[in-house]
Amino acid sequence: MTTSATRPPFVKEVSTEPFIHLKTLKIDSTLSDLFLYDSKIEIDFPGKEVIDRFHNNSTLPGIILLHQGQFQGMISRRRFWEHMSRPYSLDLFYKRSLSSLYGFTQTDILMLESQSKIVDAVRYALQRCPELLYEPIVVKLEDRGYRLLDIHQLLMAQSKIHELTTQLLDEKTYAHRVQTEKMASLGRMMAGVAHEIRNPVNSINGNLDFLGDYYNTFVELLQRYQKELVEKSEDLIDFEEDIELDYLLKDTPKIVETLQTSAERLMQLVTSLRNFSRMDESQRQFIDIGECLESTLLILRNQLKNTIEVVRDYQDIPQISCYSGQLSQVFMNLLANAIDALMDRKEQENSSMWQPQITILTAVLESTQNSRQVSIKIADNGPGIPPEIQENIFEDFFTTKPVGKGTGLGLAISYQIVTQKHGGEIKMRSQVGVGTEFEIVLPVELEETAN
Repeated sequence: MTTSATRPPFVKEVSTEPFIHLKTLKIDSTLSDLFLYDSKIEIDFPGKEVIDRFHNNSTLPGIILLHQGQFQGMISRRRFWEHMSRPYSLDLFYKRSLSSLYGFTQTDILMLESQSKIVDAVRYALQRCPELLYEPIVVKLEDRGYRLLDIHQLLMAQSKIHELTTQLLDEKTYAHRVQTEKMASLGRMMAGVAHEIRNPVNSINGNLDFLGDYYNTFVELLQRYQKELVEKSEDLIDFEEDIELDYLLKDTPKIVETLQTSAERLMQLVTSLRNFSRMDESQRQFIDIGECLESTLLILRNQLKNTIEVVRDYQDIPQISCYSGQLSQVFMNLLANAIDALMDRKEQENSSMWQPQITILTAVLESTQNSRQVSIKIADNGPGIPPEIQENIFEDFFTTKPVGKGTGLGLAISYQIVTQKHGGEIKMRSQVGVGTEFEIVLPVELEETAN
């Protein structure tokens, strides 16, 4: 056994600046990131050894007691001097073994693993009874060693983490506010553009009806002229052949019909833009989910093109009370993410055997008599999301897209819109190599109670 005579000379064991480590702390930092005091002594050493150590290091919070290298307990600076200041204690324990002193000072010890998070350690420390509140914490290392953590340093670390948390929340709030303002500005711009487009499109659409009527009238007049003419001149015959009169008579109605279809589609797009632009609406309104989905798909028509097949299965569901513009934004985010995922897989695989596909399902969920819910599922057969990052997808600023392509706010904002604004749920199921499905579950309010 090691004795005081054979023990090497005592050397000051701690830094004079233990708090320098606070500069490198993170929100999820553990006790191993803090300065831990390595101060141990065999329990059969005399009390004089502890007095010397405390005199040589004014910041040392305590001493870990060992018996043949095994942990026996801990004497804190405060509790040690408390007992040593009593009458005759110095004479009694100065040369006697620490085990006798420890019998008087022994108390409950808080021992934590070195990988314990700082925020958890603070909670455990503050849950102790008041007389133990400032006792140091024993930290158990992964190699079975032991260190001491000063409670003051722990609270300083907690203060730093609180500062970092506040800063991060401020950054998230600012980014969210910027995104909200940007979407509101975009909504106002889209509403203005939609309004400017709507008037000329209305004019075109209305005049096409007149154009169709005029054409039919001219065709009837032409047919009557042809009946009245007994014989056509050669010039007239040549002119009819040059202009391909028969073809014009057959093709013109098709052109008018195509223009009418295009004008109607443009009107639908304008309506979709107006619905999507209602980002700052203050009151709910009843909408048809199917129409809302179709409006969003119409806006994304250019991205879908003929490359991605969209499979629709809209069941007969009731209208729901919601903020239509915000819900359209959720559908837009989910569909845009699905398109990006499908395009990424297409570039990677480049296989003619695989057909990119988005499936949209709506249904009424079975529920209690007093409440009903609707489900909207948007699924793709893209690459899927790895399990290790699935739990992070709804967090602010989390994105797997390259820099400049994704903000990491789309799904976070969608989650907030669904859960906080509409009292619903948004769920995600994904399997690598199979695809990803998002399900939005929204409550159905009766029309008379929604106003």
